[in-house]
This record gives sequence, structure tokens and C-alpha cells, in this order.
Amino acid sequence: MKMLKLCAVSLFLALPALPGLAQAPSRREALRRFQMGCQIRSDKFNYVLPEAMRENRVDMWIVTLQEQAYDPLYEDLGRGYPAAMLGYYVFTDRGGERIERAALGIDGYMLERCEVYDIVGGGDLAAFVKERDPKRIALNYSDEIGAADGLSHSSFQKISKLLGQPYASRFVSAEKLVSDFRSRRTATEIAAFSEAGQHAVELAERALSNEVIAPGKTTLEEVAWWMQEELLRRGFGSSFDMPSVYITGRNGIEGLSSDRIIQGGDFMTIDWGVCLMNFCTDVKRQAYVLKSGEVAPPAGHLNAFAQAMKVREVIKRTARPSGTAASMLKTVENAIAAAGFSVMKTFNQPHGGETTDVMVGMHSVGNTGHGAGPSMAFFNPKRLTYDLKPGNMISVEFFAYTPIPEWDGAKLRVPIEDDALLTTRGLEFLHPHSTRLLVIK
Repeated sequence: MKMLKLCAVSLFLALPALPGLAQAPSRREALRRFQMGCQIRSDKFNYVLPEAMRENRVDMWIVTLQEQAYDPLYEDLGRGYPAAMLGYYVFTDRGGERIERAALGIDGYMLERCEVYDIVGGGDLAAFVKERDPKRIALNYSDEIGAADGLSHSSFQKISKLLGQPYASRFVSAEKLVSDFRSRRTATEIAAFSEAGQHAVELAERALSNEVIAPGKTTLEEVAWWMQEELLRRGFGSSFDMPSVYITGRNGIEGLSSDRIIQGGDFMTIDWGVCLMNFCTDVKRQAYVLKSGEVAPPAGHLNAFAQAMKVREVIKRTARPSGTAASMLKTVENAIAAAGFSVMKTFNQPHGGETTDVMVGMHSVGNTGHGAGPSMAFFNPKRLTYDLKPGNMISVEFFAYTPIPEWDGAKLRVPIEDDALLTTRGLEFLHPHSTRLLVIK
């Protein structure tokens, strides 16, 4: 009997990994991520796509897939391979609750196994379009949003010639459609993004510790490379190429992921993001490096960080999914001013005096570190005009400048950034947010 049990165990261990059989995470991670991506895609197509197409009065949305030049929405739409060098994801509103989905001239294991498309493989795009006779056809070209600008000039020429008139005259930009499709989040997306955010926070806080930094020896770029190695080890991507590891002095940034050696008295910031399952975060953390004989950061540094935390509380209780991003940004700035802070009009140009000056740049986040959705940020002018919706992911980014006695009254810039979900209750953070100035001994 004992021998039979041992044989049974050996046979079980020799079986290939099958869906539904529990396996060690290290053996199942690729499959887990794939299955999560499929669930997200199904939810997006079922719940978000219909409202995004109908609000933008789009009857058909065509996304080209060209070999060696994949569209920015390649992962969102399910991957696949263009069998004849150029394929098409085609979404058609034919009435009812559901949008028809076709992958014409595109096939592949991952695309097919997700089972979210009605048609996969061969198909004549011209005949397909003519049969459905759409009045407005959205294509991925855009003035501002990179995620909606994947259609090359040559591909535009090909599809115009292929469809001919009257359909070529019915083309419209998919810019706003893509923004809505990407930025309105399902529960599965929130779960996946939160996972990426937790890794981003963990690694940033470990990087700003004595685990990684030996003052007087470690350089900024050595910290950045440690973070890169951790991304590689865990199978993650980076939101912004090399992590920004920098020191802020009284005259601004003194070193950015460079060979600058970290010393006692340095005020350090990490600005970066982790990419996981087609989601990319954008977070910051700060640390003070103790000088010899110090047991805690100086009072001025601690007060500057505390003022930044007060600003964040104002933002958190004020921001709501109401109206345009521009109008809500104005509401947030008015609330900051009413709380006794000074609102800046030009980045990195703080006012004089004893007040804490604040610059707000709360941008969309999600599939990339800077997302495609509505943004309460001066550097996203078109997205300032978009309406905020419940479920939009927002990077709660702002900069607080507070005078500190350690710098003879010069202002210390404290940059705060964590990722949150915009809800009718306010901003709800998607991972543990910054609460303290980290300390390196």
C-alpha cells in the first residue's frame, strides 16, 4: 500500500500543469497572469466598450495590427499575430447590449484561448464593413493621446484604399473613445493595478533603506540598478525606463540616478513605477539620510513633510468625479488655498514668504505611468477638458514647497505621489500611500 501511494504521488508530480490543478506559484505565474488578462478583457468588452462607443457616437472601431509595428492597445485587445502582415480588430455596434468583436486576419493561441472574440482568423475587411454599413468609423489617430495614435501613415493609406468610398469619408479619430475605453475601470483591473502598486511601494521603500544604501559609499545609480535587478528577477517592467533616484538641495536637484554618492544630510526621492499585467504605476517616496550624531531628521524637514501630508488630506476630501478635470482642478486648488496654502501657477517657481506653496499635477494613470484618461494636470491640456468619471485611476501627484531653517529659510520641495481610484466618496488609494519620511542611517 505504501508503495502504491508513492507511485501515485510520483505520477501526480509528473503530470503537466492543467487549469484547475493547484501548482506552486513559481510554476503557474505566467498562466495566472494570462488568465487575469483574459478576465479583464472580457469585462472591458462587456461593460466598458458599449458605453464608450455609444457616448462617442462610433458605429465601428477598427484597430490595425501590423507585423513589427503593433498598436499601443495590442495587450488590451488580446495580442495575436497578423497572418498576412496586416490584420484588424473590428468592433461593431449592431444594437443590443453587446458589441460585436472580430479579429480579421489575426490568430494565435493567446487570442483564441481567451474566447472574447466572435470571429477570429480570416475575413475580407471590405466585405465585412460593407455588410454592416457603419456611419462613423473610428481609427487610432490622435493629436495628444499616444495610446490612440497607433495607426501609421501607410496603414491609413491601405485601409482607405481597401474600404474606398463612402467609408473612407466616414473615418473619425478614436482619441476620445480610447481615452474612455482605457480609463473606465472594471473590478478586475483595479485588482491587477493594486497588485502592481504594492510591488512598486515595497521596492521603493526597500531601496530607500540601509538594505541598499550605505551613506558615503552608495551612489544614486547603484540604487536605481538595484531596483532594475528586482524588476528583472520578478518579471516586471518599468513605467519610466530608469528609476528616478535623486537628491534635492536648496538649489534644486543635485543628482539624478547618477554617480553622485549619497551622504548624510541628503533629502532623497524615488519616482518610478512597476509594470505588471498591462498596468503601470507611478509613485514617489522620500527619505532623509542622517548625519553623524543625528537620531532623527531635522525639525524643518519633518515639518515640510507634515505640510505635504496636510495638503494631501485637502485633495483627498475635495476631489470628486464631477464635471471636467479642469473644473475639478480649480475646485481642488481653491480648497488648498482656503486651507492656508499658496497655489503656484508655474512649476518649480515657489513664492517667497513663510507659506507652503503647492503645485498640483494629478494625472491619469493605469496602463501606462501617464494614462490616457481625464487628468487634473497642467501638462495634459486636452485631457483637462474630459469629464471625470467614477472609477478613473488618478495619480495623486503634487509638490509642496516649505521654508526650512536648516536651509536659512529656503524652501524644500516635497514631491508626493500615490495612485488612487476616483469615487463618489473621494480619492481611495489603490495601495499603501506615503505616510512618513523614511530614514536612512
